[in-house]
Amino acid sequence: MCRVSRMTVYRWVHSGDLPAVRFGKSFRVPQAAAEEFVQRAAITSDLDEDGGTGVTAVG
Repeated sequence: MCRVSRMTVYRWVHSGDLPAVRFGKSFRVPQAAAEEFVQRAAITSDLDEDGGTGVTAVG
């Protein structure tokens, strides 16, 4: 989905950026939480690319 390492996901979970539930020795990320995280990351990425205006030049 995001093509990141397992360690990166653990960091996101432990920092609170990605909500997860501990299930035994592993973490489970609810689908809605994962989708929201990806959407937030995409918005942040768009802001970074266009200088924070929220508008992307086309063409």
